[in-house]
Amino acid sequence: MEVHSRIVDTPPRPAASLVMLRDGSGGLEVFLLKRHGLSDVLGGAYVFPGGKLDAMDRELDPLAHLDMEPEVLHRALGEPGTDVETAIGLYVAALREAFEESGVLLAEQAGNAVATEAQALSRQGMAFDEVLAHLGLRLALRDVVPWTRWITPRVPSVMTKRFDTRFFVAAVPSGQVARHDNRETVESAWLAPRAALTQYWDREIALAPPQIMGLAHLARHQDVASVLAEARRRPPPLVLPEPFDEDGTRVICYPGDERHSVPGRALPGPTRLRHVQGRFEPTGGFDALFD
Repeated sequence: MEVHSRIVDTPPRPAASLVMLRDGSGGLEVFLLKRHGLSDVLGGAYVFPGGKLDAMDRELDPLAHLDMEPEVLHRALGEPGTDVETAIGLYVAALREAFEESGVLLAEQAGNAVATEAQALSRQGMAFDEVLAHLGLRLALRDVVPWTRWITPRVPSVMTKRFDTRFFVAAVPSGQVARHDNRETVESAWLAPRAALTQYWDREIALAPPQIMGLAHLARHQDVASVLAEARRRPPPLVLPEPFDEDGTRVICYPGDERHSVPGRALPGPTRLRHVQGRFEPTGGFDALFD
């Protein structure tokens, strides 16, 4: 994975991502998509569904298409400095991107048949808000919980574009099938978090630092209920990665690291990743992801 060192002065773009979860036979599983190799954002890497905030995400009629009051959702996001319209837009963006990239539709009483009909309408060119209006659907935001917030630093370590991404967690609706779209994403898999990190360590898949740290975080949970319970009892931590070079090696440190400007931890797991032989890994090796 390429490492960049030039300073990027453009403001980070608001973005949202949905970490879709399910309880498998062996415990918690997370849905991952492999981005097309020609994508200008993390091409070839496995990611959670997500993308940038669009103008129409802010314009969705909350009375017609949301199952919760906008003010309640705004408070749950934990960002007093973000206006209500943008906050709601971030929730909508996360669910829209998940629908566009995986076919999963988190809406009230939306089973597989409804999700399939919605996909057909979308393929015909109907916008997300139009699909919801046509089918008379309200987004199931009661089931979506803010998880973390990541802001790309001015000296990015993986890509030259900057994003201010809010990650949400939710269980995939029963009966719906998540799959890659064969356009932006070319492969997909349900994996236990530790299994995904093992595949990364064995160089079978590529992951970016937010996914590495996110999977290490999820690996501490046994089931979906545990993840959602943690997310609901605390505000989403703000993660501001700070890269630096040490003995010719790029290092990313996170809040709580001795080199980071924020002394308090934001996440469990390692407080720094080093770029070694084309990938990021913790100083203490694979097991350090779970310490």
